[in-house]
Amino acid sequence: MIEGLMQALQPTYMLWLTVGVLIGMVVGTLPGLTATMGTALLVPFTFALPTGAGLAMLGGLYVCAMFSDAIPAVLVNTPGTPAAMATAFDGHPMVLQGRGQEAIVASCFSSALGTIFGAGCYLLLAFPMIAIALKFGPPEFFWLGVFALTIIGSLAGKSILIGLAGGAIGLLISSVGISHGNEVARFTFGIPELRGGVSLVAGLIGIFAVPQVFTMVTELRRKDFIAEYKPKGGETLKTIKKVLAHPVHVIRSAAIGSFIGILPGAGSPIAAIVSYNEAVRWSKDKSRFGKGDLRGVTASEIANNSAAPAAIIPLVTLGVPGSSPAAVIAGALMLRGLNPGPELFQTDGVLIFSFGWSLMLAGVVTFILGSLFAPLLARIIRIPLRLLAPLIMLLAVIGAYAIRNNIFDVYFMIGLGVFVFLIKRLGFHPGPIGLGLILGPIIEPSLVQAMYISDASSVGKVFFTGTVNIILIALSIFSIAFVVWTRRKDQALERANASAEGRPAAAAESAE
Repeated sequence: MIEGLMQALQPTYMLWLTVGVLIGMVVGTLPGLTATMGTALLVPFTFALPTGAGLAMLGGLYVCAMFSDAIPAVLVNTPGTPAAMATAFDGHPMVLQGRGQEAIVASCFSSALGTIFGAGCYLLLAFPMIAIALKFGPPEFFWLGVFALTIIGSLAGKSILIGLAGGAIGLLISSVGISHGNEVARFTFGIPELRGGVSLVAGLIGIFAVPQVFTMVTELRRKDFIAEYKPKGGETLKTIKKVLAHPVHVIRSAAIGSFIGILPGAGSPIAAIVSYNEAVRWSKDKSRFGKGDLRGVTASEIANNSAAPAAIIPLVTLGVPGSSPAAVIAGALMLRGLNPGPELFQTDGVLIFSFGWSLMLAGVVTFILGSLFAPLLARIIRIPLRLLAPLIMLLAVIGAYAIRNNIFDVYFMIGLGVFVFLIKRLGFHPGPIGLGLILGPIIEPSLVQAMYISDASSVGKVFFTGTVNIILIALSIFSIAFVVWTRRKDQALERANASAEGRPAAAAESAE
């Protein structure tokens, strides 16, 4: 491990790591360009470098792209990747309040904390953590997805029924295409392009970005910019103190992200969503979430970025990538004649630990560069709406098209955006719709696989036995009950306040 640290600190390694971080900042900032795509595009350019330096460069891009996708989510409410969706819930309201610089610095510092924690787990706890991850099969992933769905109660706004309806719409959209169970085409309406399912990135851009553009257009006569912004001196230090003022919150978010990160197939989106849900659950003042609470930004970003290094753990211990970027990194190793798995620790232990240290250092470099660029990035909200709206629309079209090079994805994105823009006027929130769209591809295949397993025994034995299943079921029930209880408590408090306000008025009338 010490030799790996010395190798990672070499000037050549640090130089290429920094180059990877800068590329990752560009990749993450543009909607539609994901960490997976950026890592895949960079792999051929690393062949001219030593293996360790090439991995450091890939690690720098991977880590920074996981942070920088929060930039469009926060500034213009346009999450270009699934993992950034939860960050936008509180990040964009902060921008509307003139706290854009604070939101970006908080995202950047939280990303660094999460990356350091996740990389620490990679370096110290790889084998113990993977032993737990091996207990997750299709039934466990199904219940994990159900547990993640309970966040709808926190995003539903005033009506839980509307929130549940939004989640159902997202799940319905995610089911378009060939069924996982019997290979039957569903909801394709005879359109061949829909047989392969909908593009997740195009769907998210349609749910969040396109309605935002339409909203900007409708507000052109009332305001010229998204929000007012004035650079503030010392904002970085103040924001760091605010984040560290909640140590339990920070540790909980990092632990959730690291654990979910090592589960192959779960990834950063679920980590960010579950962490945000737990932040709301354990907060004493839940009314501030969704309205610009700093803890909402830090919860999703810490978990999102701690899941990124943790996703490498199953790759180097079992040879199973924990995320899409990890799969690309596995390909880069195999192209150099290195087979991911337990043998890597015996044959190339220094390289493996060097990569872990590089991920940790990438988190530090990302924070330094992100903090320096925060005042500049926050100025995006001062771009006039008449210029910003078409610019966002252009980037949205490019992002939707770039994933599969399919013009139909652009049409789908625009159509979905118009639909979401219209139902927002009925009280629907985009969050539950996006949540259903993200979790659908995780819940349905796990359910189908678990049902096939139950053919050999019984549904009850597969779904309702086992320690992990019982824990996840209990957490889901507790989460739902907690939301119902807090809703009723808030309603009772509102009624009490309303009656208290009515008594003085009645007393004054009787006195007259």
